[in-house]
Amino acid sequence: MSTSRTTEVAPYEGEYVWAEVLDDEDPGPQKSHDDKLINQGRKAARAARYAATAARAVAGQTLPGLRHVWAATTHWTTLAYMSDEEIRRRMVKRHLDTYLEQREDVTAHITRLGKKAQKLTRDAIDFGLTAEEGRRLKDLGTELKLRRTAGAALAQIPFDITAAQPTREQIRRYRTVRALGRFTGVLLPAGSAALAIVLSAPAAGLVAVPVLAGAAWWLGRHPLALTQRALPADLVGPRELERPDVPAVSTDEEALREEVKPFPIRDVASCEDAREALRRALVAQECDIEEITGVVREPWGWTARVVFASGSPEELTETGTYRRLITLLKLRRYGLLVETDPESGDTCTVRMILTDPFTPELVGPAPYRAPLSMSITDLAEYGVAMDATPLTFTLAGLMLLMVADSGGGKSGVMLAMAEVATACYDAVTLNLDPAGTGIGDLAPAITLSACMDDEAICAVLEFLLLWCSARARQRARYGWGNKWRVSREHPAVCVFGDEWPQLSERAKKLLVRLLLLGRKEAIWVYAGSQYGTKDYLGEAIGPKLSAKLLGACRRVDITELLGAGAVAEGYRADLLQAATHTQTNDAGQIYATGLPGMPNKPTRYQVREITPEHAARVATERRTAGLVDLTHTLTEAGLLDEWRALQKLCAAPITATAERETPPILQLLRDAFTKEDDPAFLTMDQIHPHLKAADPDRWDAWDDRDDLSRLRELGKALSRSLRDAGVDLPSERLKELDGQPRGYRLAAIQDAIEATS
Repeated sequence: MSTSRTTEVAPYEGEYVWAEVLDDEDPGPQKSHDDKLINQGRKAARAARYAATAARAVAGQTLPGLRHVWAATTHWTTLAYMSDEEIRRRMVKRHLDTYLEQREDVTAHITRLGKKAQKLTRDAIDFGLTAEEGRRLKDLGTELKLRRTAGAALAQIPFDITAAQPTREQIRRYRTVRALGRFTGVLLPAGSAALAIVLSAPAAGLVAVPVLAGAAWWLGRHPLALTQRALPADLVGPRELERPDVPAVSTDEEALREEVKPFPIRDVASCEDAREALRRALVAQECDIEEITGVVREPWGWTARVVFASGSPEELTETGTYRRLITLLKLRRYGLLVETDPESGDTCTVRMILTDPFTPELVGPAPYRAPLSMSITDLAEYGVAMDATPLTFTLAGLMLLMVADSGGGKSGVMLAMAEVATACYDAVTLNLDPAGTGIGDLAPAITLSACMDDEAICAVLEFLLLWCSARARQRARYGWGNKWRVSREHPAVCVFGDEWPQLSERAKKLLVRLLLLGRKEAIWVYAGSQYGTKDYLGEAIGPKLSAKLLGACRRVDITELLGAGAVAEGYRADLLQAATHTQTNDAGQIYATGLPGMPNKPTRYQVREITPEHAARVATERRTAGLVDLTHTLTEAGLLDEWRALQKLCAAPITATAERETPPILQLLRDAFTKEDDPAFLTMDQIHPHLKAADPDRWDAWDDRDDLSRLRELGKALSRSLRDAGVDLPSERLKELDGQPRGYRLAAIQDAIEATS
């Protein structure tokens, strides 16, 4: 091989470049280059053989692992681990769960309605009911009754295990639907997420591939056992699934139901049967009773003592429970009386009335009391309780309020007390009545009367207040302590005042002041009213009085006078029925609190009637024997001249009575009927335009309000105006019209005009 050297000039750089030209015919260096290539090929082949060997080794363990992963995924996705029997049980259990949930939902809904009804009932007991609240409570009671009926019917439907059994096609569909759900809901989103991660971050793929390969290699050496699992424990337990042939109601249960079925107490004769009848009726109303003792046969029915294990006796006074017990026991209307025990909160006395409890034989005639035969501090008998115990108390020291509707016997009860007072040698009797004659049947035995004359009534009350002050000074001078000492020379003053709401505003204020001051001075007031609430009495004085008598009256009167829980305790004067023109009903029956010597418990009493003939006879005898003389005590008080002037005022004939004009507000109402051609009745809405036309300044005050509020305020204003005018004319619901709006009847207005003329 020869070498030649040539020197050339680079075209752009201007430098010399030496180049060496090799002659291909020279073999020396070529041989060394081939040997290198051969050695490199041998190394590459060896490396390939090693790599192929390693790949075969890895693949031999990894590919089976991948196949195991695929098989496990398919096994899970297609629910192959669940047998057809397990799927069948799951489908049946789903039906059973739905069956049970429906009944639980119905029970929960009934419980919620029951609690809501109880709350409304308690609110009604505590605060009374408006018309809207009454309708809501009635609707709620109706809905609750329907729900209970539907719930009882639903509970009687057994779970139909035969109808709940799935077919093979339904089992196959269950498996297919679940498999599709797992593929689309789990596998497809997971694979898509993994691919997105690898494409967005290749480095993560380089890390994940060895990890997955290692897991696959491990699974290749430890394959998974893909078999069907055993039945889960929660699918083996329910007897409905294991014994579909069990009947819904066994014969034993039917017999048990027959054993606890309520039956009427009116058909029983023994105390044991009466106890069982009451127990079954209480259990039917879901009352948790511990025991029933003291069952006694009464002339009018049965008495029993009930002890509650849970809950309270007040449950029996709830409207729905009360009415259902009367129906189950077949008692007379309102013939269930519940008297709570003040010493034991879980105990009450239940009286079940089948006939009229106050027969003439039980009540007996009014006793005869001779003139001046007793002291005002003595006990006197006025009537009898349902259990035949006498109603006995003294009038001394009482500030008493008797509340009863018209026909409730209020005047008769006051007449019975006045008959006792007029027989005393150390008491005088005064009679006040703004709308009638009060205790006028005893007129000859009454020391002073002021009736149907507001001026005379106010004069009497003002004199009595002066007398209170004079007696207070006398007490201090005589050293008698904190109360007047009643005697023949210093007699008590018994003031009987009827129709309290009909008093003028001035007279009401004087009477309330006398009630607050007169007790210590032995000037005692026995007042009567048809209502016991503040808006009728003028002030909230009723609860402060020492003694309260309740005849047939409103529930709100009971709670106003005796407290929010009085109805639940058993004071159910709202269940008494006032007398009508032809029926006596429950006239003269009362509940009483605060009477000296009598227990404060909700016992019903019947006051003996004092007939007009009896009253006239004994009053004449007492007048003949001589009335108690007040000259000595009035002279000491320095009020003798004032007393004589008062006697002249009250004895003067009331000449204005026959000539008295019709009150303007009453005449306005009569004119409204005249302008409407004297219909039988007019609603408040129809009357309002006539009132506004007569006096716009007074009756236009509520035109900017909605109709309901406008009519409510109009009714209140009319009631106040009539009451201030001494007119007894309450509005009433007109049942002939839709919605029963309030209004007035022409006949009632004409009667009121005649009463004031």
